[in-house]
Amino acid sequence: MDDLVGLNNLVANTAYLKAQHIDRSELRQQRLSLTLPRPKSSALRAAADNQYESLCEQQPIGRKLFQQFLQSSNPQYVAAAEFLEELSDWTFAEDQTKEKAKWTILTKFCQPESRRFLSYLTGENAKICKALSNKNFDGVMLDQIKVATREFLKGKPFSEYLNSPFYYKFLQWKEYEKQKISDQNFYEFRSLGKGGFGEVCAVQVKLTGQMYACKKLDKKRLKKKSGEKLALLEKQLLEKVNSHFIVNLAYAYASRTHLCLVMNLMNGGDLRFHIYEVGERGIRMERVIYYVAQITTGILQLHSMDIVYRDMKPENVLLDGRGQCRLSDLGLAVELPKGKMICQKGYSCIAGTTGYMAPEILKQESYRMSVDWWSLGCSIYEMVAARLPFKDFREKVQNEEVTRRTLEDECKFEHKRFDAATKDIISLFLKRKVEHRLGGSDPRNHVFFKSINFHRLEAGLVDPPWVPKSNVVYTKDMDKFAETSEVQGIELNDNDEKFYMEFGTGAVAIQWQKEMIDSGVFDELNDLGLNGYDLHSNLPQCSSSPPLSRGCTALVFTSTG
Repeated sequence: MDDLVGLNNLVANTAYLKAQHIDRSELRQQRLSLTLPRPKSSALRAAADNQYESLCEQQPIGRKLFQQFLQSSNPQYVAAAEFLEELSDWTFAEDQTKEKAKWTILTKFCQPESRRFLSYLTGENAKICKALSNKNFDGVMLDQIKVATREFLKGKPFSEYLNSPFYYKFLQWKEYEKQKISDQNFYEFRSLGKGGFGEVCAVQVKLTGQMYACKKLDKKRLKKKSGEKLALLEKQLLEKVNSHFIVNLAYAYASRTHLCLVMNLMNGGDLRFHIYEVGERGIRMERVIYYVAQITTGILQLHSMDIVYRDMKPENVLLDGRGQCRLSDLGLAVELPKGKMICQKGYSCIAGTTGYMAPEILKQESYRMSVDWWSLGCSIYEMVAARLPFKDFREKVQNEEVTRRTLEDECKFEHKRFDAATKDIISLFLKRKVEHRLGGSDPRNHVFFKSINFHRLEAGLVDPPWVPKSNVVYTKDMDKFAETSEVQGIELNDNDEKFYMEFGTGAVAIQWQKEMIDSGVFDELNDLGLNGYDLHSNLPQCSSSPPLSRGCTALVFTSTG
């Protein structure tokens, strides 16, 4: 029997690892007949509500098509596009490369005799640009010239873009983005974990070869435990998040038996696995600092959206194939309006995990973001010492005793790897009085992070100190996951089906568009002559209308398409 279990694990792991190294050329051959749909009239009307930021900056395909439009237009538009690109490169450059990039920008874009001079600048901005020098470059370039360039692009260039074949192509992609999603879009591989409502398994998109993790929530189990609202809340929060430091949602759909959330595949395992299952217990300090920097940035991004995470622990921090980490599982997260506090009365209502919960949660007091910083302090301690501050590894102790220790005992630093900076940041995160706890001001300023360039970290330009091996599966064998029994006595009805329709909204725009670009599908289908007709002669015409404010779509489409 053990041999059979081992064989099943081997087969599952082999298929899973092989899928991550798929032959892209074979996929391209399979996509040769693929074409983009023509946008429906409803899509054209809906597009009129889009803003410049969404169309041209936030949505990856929209950004690429707008850049292509600018590069194919008049010299002013080309200069603006190249200027913003080179300015972005400069902001992330370091040392001599940064200095060289600065002089390139000055000579290329700020000299009137240059072919790429920013001639669209007017008034004071034009004077400032011409007089710009090395001394005042940093502040002026970012605070004034960059802002003026964006304002310029929001005006006439944006209006012209909305009447161009590039924008029509964008509408085609948006139509394609709305395709119905089901199990038929994916190949399914091994289970990566199991939880109270279902399991997480690896999946692969058939069209692109992109690997994801699919969180499958059993419909009947959700209904039995009244978990539908929590599932929908998690899905809605994930839709709002677009971050390098938080697992992002790519698809949401309902199968016959499950609600499915398809998210980034984090094939490097979770931090708890690395603390206790990989080599000597605990994580090297170099890695701890790197991971905590990414975690801190992720928490700050959630807080900037008024989202309290409430379940910060190493088990919920996942590593991808490059060694970058992300926060996962927003099942306990909650969005709070500005200034509003949350208070949970009754032990059964408390959100969090024993050993990581802040005193204000345990005492059932009102709280906001402070609870996440306490949990992070506990998590840093665990990464270093392979135990919690108030509970030893595998110690059998009642939750009430852990609560007592959390509220009363002093945090001791007995492990040899605790240096002064690490002890200090943990101590500040574990201040029992919220007003004294680190997090009220930006924790990234602490000396613990002195080796981290957060600007480059946020851009994904800081190399991780450790990279997972591509031939290793960093999770438990499938036979180690707890078995779940079939739910009995629960029937699904029409009201349930309405909820499933609300849940299953299909592709999430930004992640789906990234997938289309990264997989090569965008380049394959982006030839403006595709689909058997001349886009220039099939563009929807605009009726005359009052001028709209800058940044709004100045079109009223009259063709039905």
